[in-house]
Amino acid sequence: MSAAQRVISAIIALILLAACTPGPMAPAEAPLTQPAPAGSVSGEIVVFAASSLTDVFQDMATAFEQSNPNARLTFNFAASSQLATQLGQGAHADVFASADQTQMDNAKKADAIGGQDLVFARNRLVVITPKDNPRQITAVKDLSKDGVKFVTAQASVPIGQYTLQMLDKAAADPTYGTDFKTRVVANTVSMEDNVRQVVSKVQLGEADAAVVYNTDATPQVRDQLQIIQVPDPLQTLATYPIAVARGSNSAGGEAFVAYVLGTDGQAKLAEWRFLTLVTIFPR
Repeated sequence: MSAAQRVISAIIALILLAACTPGPMAPAEAPLTQPAPAGSVSGEIVVFAASSLTDVFQDMATAFEQSNPNARLTFNFAASSQLATQLGQGAHADVFASADQTQMDNAKKADAIGGQDLVFARNRLVVITPKDNPRQITAVKDLSKDGVKFVTAQASVPIGQYTLQMLDKAAADPTYGTDFKTRVVANTVSMEDNVRQVVSKVQLGEADAAVVYNTDATPQVRDQLQIIQVPDPLQTLATYPIAVARGSNSAGGEAFVAYVLGTDGQAKLAEWRFLTLVTIFPR
Protein backbone atom coordinates (compact mmCIF):
# COMPACT_ATOMS: atom_id res chain seq x y z
CA MET A 1 0.00 0.00 0.00
CA SER A 2 1.44 3.39 -0.99
CA ALA A 3 1.85 6.36 1.37
CA ALA A 4 -1.09 8.14 -0.24
CA GLN A 5 -3.31 5.07 0.14
CA ARG A 6 -2.37 4.80 3.82
CA VAL A 7 -3.29 8.48 4.25
CA ILE A 8 -6.66 7.94 2.60
CA SER A 9 -7.44 4.90 4.75
CA ALA A 10 -6.55 6.81 7.93
CA ILE A 11 -8.69 9.83 7.08
CA ILE A 12 -11.68 7.71 6.01
CA ALA A 13 -11.44 5.84 9.30
CA LEU A 14 -11.44 9.14 11.19
CA ILE A 15 -14.49 10.40 9.31
CA LEU A 16 -16.43 7.15 9.84
CA LEU A 17 -15.56 7.14 13.54
CA ALA A 18 -16.70 10.77 13.89
CA ALA A 19 -20.00 9.96 12.18
CA CYS A 20 -20.69 6.93 14.38
CA THR A 21 -19.53 8.30 17.73
CA PRO A 22 -21.82 10.58 19.78
CA GLY A 23 -20.01 13.67 20.96
CA PRO A 24 -16.62 15.01 19.84
CA MET A 25 -13.87 12.70 18.76
CA ALA A 26 -10.50 12.29 20.47
CA PRO A 27 -7.39 13.06 18.45
CA ALA A 28 -5.31 10.17 17.18
CA GLU A 29 -2.50 9.20 19.53
CA ALA A 30 -0.33 7.87 16.67
CA PRO A 31 0.59 9.83 13.52
CA LEU A 32 -2.30 10.12 11.06
CA THR A 33 0.03 8.72 8.42
CA GLN A 34 3.52 7.32 8.28
CA PRO A 35 5.92 9.35 6.12
CA ALA A 36 7.98 7.60 3.50
CA PRO A 37 11.20 6.04 4.87
CA ALA A 38 13.99 8.60 5.08
CA GLY A 39 15.90 8.89 1.84
CA SER A 40 13.41 6.79 -0.11
CA VAL A 41 12.34 9.55 -2.54
CA SER A 42 14.46 11.48 -4.98
CA GLY A 43 14.33 14.05 -7.75
CA GLU A 44 12.47 17.32 -8.07
CA ILE A 45 9.00 17.45 -6.45
CA VAL A 46 6.94 20.31 -7.87
CA VAL A 47 4.35 21.66 -5.43
CA PHE A 48 1.63 24.12 -6.48
CA ALA A 49 0.35 25.73 -3.28
CA ALA A 50 -1.91 28.58 -2.19
CA SER A 51 0.01 31.75 -1.37
CA SER A 52 -1.15 31.58 2.26
CA LEU A 53 0.92 28.38 2.60
CA THR A 54 4.18 30.07 1.58
CA ASP A 55 5.84 30.28 4.98
CA VAL A 56 4.73 26.96 6.45
CA PHE A 57 5.53 24.93 3.32
CA GLN A 58 8.97 26.53 3.03
CA ASP A 59 9.50 25.65 6.68
CA MET A 60 8.41 22.07 5.99
CA ALA A 61 10.78 21.86 3.03
CA THR A 62 13.84 22.17 5.25
CA ALA A 63 12.98 19.12 7.34
CA PHE A 64 11.61 17.14 4.39
CA GLU A 65 14.77 17.64 2.34
CA GLN A 66 16.99 16.81 5.30
CA SER A 67 15.21 13.46 5.55
CA ASN A 68 15.33 13.00 1.78
CA PRO A 69 18.66 14.46 0.66
CA ASN A 70 18.18 13.24 -2.91
CA ALA A 71 14.86 15.09 -3.24
CA ARG A 72 14.28 18.77 -3.92
CA LEU A 73 11.00 20.62 -3.41
CA THR A 74 10.17 23.31 -5.95
CA PHE A 75 7.23 25.55 -5.03
CA ASN A 76 4.86 27.61 -7.13
CA PHE A 77 2.93 29.85 -4.71
CA ALA A 78 -0.03 31.82 -6.07
CA ALA A 79 -3.78 32.22 -5.68
CA SER A 80 -5.42 28.79 -5.78
CA SER A 81 -7.57 29.94 -8.71
CA GLN A 82 -4.45 30.85 -10.71
CA LEU A 83 -2.83 27.51 -9.90
CA ALA A 84 -5.93 25.54 -10.88
CA THR A 85 -6.03 27.44 -14.17
CA GLN A 86 -2.35 26.71 -14.81
CA LEU A 87 -2.92 23.01 -14.13
CA GLY A 88 -5.94 23.02 -16.43
CA GLN A 89 -3.81 24.55 -19.16
CA GLY A 90 -1.23 21.77 -18.94
CA ALA A 91 1.23 22.92 -16.28
CA HIS A 92 2.83 19.98 -14.49
CA ALA A 93 2.91 19.58 -10.71
CA ASP A 94 3.37 16.65 -8.39
CA VAL A 95 1.25 18.12 -5.59
CA PHE A 96 -1.59 20.66 -5.47
CA ALA A 97 -2.55 22.30 -2.16
CA SER A 98 -5.51 24.66 -2.44
CA ALA A 99 -7.03 27.18 -0.04
CA ASP A 100 -10.54 26.03 -0.92
CA GLN A 101 -12.37 23.02 -2.27
CA THR A 102 -13.68 24.84 -5.35
CA GLN A 103 -10.25 25.21 -6.94
CA MET A 104 -9.29 21.64 -6.07
CA ASP A 105 -12.50 20.51 -7.79
CA ASN A 106 -11.60 22.66 -10.81
CA ALA A 107 -8.21 20.95 -11.02
CA LYS A 108 -9.90 17.55 -10.76
CA LYS A 109 -12.33 18.43 -13.56
CA ALA A 110 -9.32 19.30 -15.70
CA ASP A 111 -7.92 15.81 -14.98
CA ALA A 112 -4.83 17.36 -13.37
CA ILE A 113 -5.15 15.43 -10.09
CA GLY A 114 -3.91 11.88 -9.79
CA GLY A 115 -5.00 10.99 -6.26
CA GLN A 116 -7.78 11.61 -3.77
CA ASP A 117 -7.82 15.08 -2.24
CA LEU A 118 -7.70 15.28 1.54
CA VAL A 119 -8.25 18.21 3.91
CA PHE A 120 -5.05 18.87 5.85
CA ALA A 121 -5.76 22.20 7.60
CA ARG A 122 -8.20 25.04 8.11
CA ASN A 123 -7.83 28.76 8.77
CA ARG A 124 -9.78 31.54 10.44
CA LEU A 125 -10.56 34.96 8.99
CA VAL A 126 -9.36 38.15 10.65
CA VAL A 127 -9.53 41.86 9.83
CA ILE A 128 -6.22 43.69 9.59
CA THR A 129 -5.44 47.41 9.62
CA PRO A 130 -2.15 49.36 9.49
CA LYS A 131 -0.47 49.64 12.87
CA ASP A 132 -1.50 53.29 13.27
CA ASN A 133 -5.07 52.40 12.24
CA PRO A 134 -5.93 55.89 10.92
CA ARG A 135 -9.64 55.11 10.50
CA GLN A 136 -9.94 53.74 14.03
CA ILE A 137 -11.35 50.41 12.89
CA THR A 138 -12.03 48.20 15.90
CA ALA A 139 -14.65 45.73 14.64
CA VAL A 140 -16.08 44.25 11.45
CA LYS A 141 -18.93 46.79 11.49
CA ASP A 142 -16.41 49.61 10.96
CA LEU A 143 -15.55 48.33 7.47
CA SER A 144 -18.69 50.07 6.17
CA LYS A 145 -17.84 53.51 7.58
CA ASP A 146 -17.60 56.35 5.07
CA GLY A 147 -14.10 56.96 3.80
CA VAL A 148 -12.65 53.57 4.72
CA LYS A 149 -10.33 52.24 2.01
CA PHE A 150 -11.01 48.50 1.89
CA VAL A 151 -8.90 46.07 -0.12
CA THR A 152 -9.76 42.48 -0.99
CA ALA A 153 -9.01 39.89 -3.67
CA GLN A 154 -10.84 38.90 -6.82
CA ALA A 155 -13.99 36.88 -6.16
CA SER A 156 -12.41 33.87 -7.89
CA VAL A 157 -9.56 33.87 -5.35
CA PRO A 158 -10.42 31.90 -2.18
CA ILE A 159 -9.85 34.79 0.24
CA GLY A 160 -12.04 37.00 -1.96
CA GLN A 161 -14.80 34.39 -1.87
CA TYR A 162 -14.48 33.85 1.89
CA THR A 163 -14.68 37.62 2.41
CA LEU A 164 -17.89 37.83 0.37
CA GLN A 165 -19.36 35.00 2.45
CA MET A 166 -18.49 36.91 5.62
CA LEU A 167 -20.16 40.06 4.26
CA ASP A 168 -23.27 38.06 3.31
CA LYS A 169 -23.53 36.73 6.85
CA ALA A 170 -23.16 40.22 8.28
CA ALA A 171 -25.83 41.63 5.95
CA ALA A 172 -28.23 38.96 7.18
CA ASP A 173 -27.65 40.08 10.78
CA PRO A 174 -29.76 43.09 11.93
CA THR A 175 -26.76 44.28 13.94
CA TYR A 176 -24.99 45.20 10.70
CA GLY A 177 -27.94 46.06 8.44
CA THR A 178 -29.05 44.68 5.10
CA ASP A 179 -26.95 47.23 3.21
CA PHE A 180 -23.73 46.35 5.05
CA LYS A 181 -22.23 44.34 2.20
CA THR A 182 -23.14 47.04 -0.33
CA ARG A 183 -21.43 49.72 1.75
CA VAL A 184 -18.25 47.66 2.23
CA VAL A 185 -18.09 46.83 -1.48
CA ALA A 186 -18.47 50.54 -2.23
CA ASN A 187 -15.43 51.17 0.01
CA THR A 188 -13.27 48.74 -1.98
CA VAL A 189 -10.30 50.49 -3.58
CA SER A 190 -8.57 47.48 -5.14
CA MET A 191 -8.99 43.76 -5.77
CA GLU A 192 -5.70 41.90 -5.63
CA ASP A 193 -4.56 38.63 -7.22
CA ASN A 194 -3.79 36.81 -3.95
CA VAL A 195 -3.99 37.19 -0.19
CA ARG A 196 -0.33 38.16 0.29
CA GLN A 197 -0.83 41.15 -2.03
CA VAL A 198 -3.86 42.12 0.07
CA VAL A 199 -1.73 42.03 3.23
CA SER A 200 0.96 44.12 1.53
CA LYS A 201 -1.52 46.87 0.63
CA VAL A 202 -2.53 47.24 4.27
CA GLN A 203 1.00 46.86 5.60
CA LEU A 204 2.16 49.72 3.35
CA GLY A 205 -0.76 51.94 4.37
CA GLU A 206 -2.32 51.90 0.90
CA ALA A 207 -5.56 50.59 2.41
CA ASP A 208 -7.26 51.00 5.77
CA ALA A 209 -8.46 47.44 6.24
CA ALA A 210 -8.77 43.98 4.73
CA VAL A 211 -10.01 40.52 5.57
CA VAL A 212 -7.24 37.90 5.42
CA TYR A 213 -6.39 34.57 6.99
CA ASN A 214 -5.22 34.51 10.58
CA THR A 215 -1.93 32.93 9.47
CA ASP A 216 -1.12 35.79 7.10
CA ALA A 217 -0.23 38.04 10.01
CA THR A 218 3.20 36.39 9.94
CA PRO A 219 6.07 37.29 12.27
CA GLN A 220 7.58 39.37 9.47
CA VAL A 221 4.59 41.74 9.27
CA ARG A 222 2.72 41.31 12.54
CA ASP A 223 4.31 44.31 14.23
CA GLN A 224 3.16 46.50 11.32
CA LEU A 225 -0.50 45.51 11.64
CA GLN A 226 -3.41 45.57 14.01
CA ILE A 227 -5.41 42.34 14.05
CA ILE A 228 -9.14 42.29 14.75
CA GLN A 229 -10.92 39.00 15.32
CA VAL A 230 -13.95 38.12 13.20
CA PRO A 231 -16.84 36.94 15.43
CA ASP A 232 -17.78 33.28 15.15
CA PRO A 233 -21.24 33.98 13.65
CA LEU A 234 -19.48 35.67 10.69
CA GLN A 235 -16.67 33.13 10.34
CA THR A 236 -16.18 30.90 7.35
CA LEU A 237 -13.32 28.55 8.08
CA ALA A 238 -11.04 28.26 5.08
CA THR A 239 -10.55 24.62 4.09
CA TYR A 240 -7.26 23.41 2.61
CA PRO A 241 -7.29 20.19 0.54
CA ILE A 242 -4.14 18.57 -0.83
CA ALA A 243 -3.66 15.91 -3.51
CA VAL A 244 -1.05 14.23 -5.64
CA ALA A 245 -1.16 15.81 -9.10
CA ARG A 246 -0.31 14.26 -12.46
CA GLY A 247 3.33 15.30 -12.52
CA SER A 248 6.44 13.31 -13.35
CA ASN A 249 7.32 12.38 -9.75
CA SER A 250 4.27 10.69 -8.26
CA ALA A 251 6.35 8.91 -5.60
CA GLY A 252 7.76 12.25 -4.49
CA GLY A 253 4.28 13.79 -4.53
CA GLU A 254 2.92 10.98 -2.38
CA ALA A 255 5.81 11.38 0.07
CA PHE A 256 5.22 15.12 0.50
CA VAL A 257 1.44 14.67 0.91
CA ALA A 258 2.14 12.01 3.55
CA TYR A 259 4.53 14.40 5.32
CA VAL A 260 1.95 17.22 5.38
CA LEU A 261 -0.67 14.87 6.85
CA GLY A 262 1.73 13.28 9.33
CA THR A 263 2.78 14.32 12.81
CA ASP A 264 5.72 16.51 11.75
CA GLY A 265 3.79 18.33 9.03
CA GLN A 266 0.82 18.93 11.31
CA ALA A 267 3.15 20.27 14.01
CA LYS A 268 4.58 22.77 11.51
CA LEU A 269 1.07 23.87 10.54
CA ALA A 270 0.21 24.40 14.21
CA GLU A 271 3.37 26.48 14.69
CA TRP A 272 2.19 28.77 11.89
CA ARG A 273 -1.27 29.01 13.56
CA PHE A 274 -3.25 26.87 11.13
CA LEU A 275 -6.06 24.72 12.51
CA THR A 276 -4.70 21.19 12.15
CA LEU A 277 -6.31 17.77 11.82
CA VAL A 278 -6.33 17.40 15.60
CA THR A 279 -8.18 20.74 15.77
CA ILE A 280 -10.62 19.69 13.05
CA PHE A 281 -11.40 16.53 15.06
CA PRO A 282 -11.11 17.92 18.61
CA ARG A 283 -11.13 15.96 21.83
